[in-house]
Amino acid sequence: MLEPSNNDELPPIPGKRYFTIGEVSDLCAVKPHVLRYWEQEFSQLNPVKRRGNRRYYQRQDVLMIRQIRSLLYDQGFTIGGARNRLSGDEVKEDNTQYRQIVRQMIAELEDVLEVLKK
Repeated sequence: MLEPSNNDELPPIPGKRYFTIGEVSDLCAVKPHVLRYWEQEFSQLNPVKRRGNRRYYQRQDVLMIRQIRSLLYDQGFTIGGARNRLSGDEVKEDNTQYRQIVRQMIAELEDVLEVLKK
């Protein structure tokens, strides 16, 4: 497991639509049982459940888990404090993440256009 101060060393999130709990565990350096517990504590975490109650997380879930991890492990928040912090920042964070995704897509399209011009 990574040290709390090493949150920047988490692996990049692949460009997939859905992630299993094992993949999210690896991407966020958090054990699967902790992820299941956080689902009970944070209403923002609501992975899709399919056959046999298998969880499938989306990119925004992975980002939220990383944010929760940072609040708890790096910034020293309690579960209740992190919950309060997220409920107050939820809309602002969603907008920020949306803007980052749009900027990334624009940059990728500009790269494609440059290649096509050549």
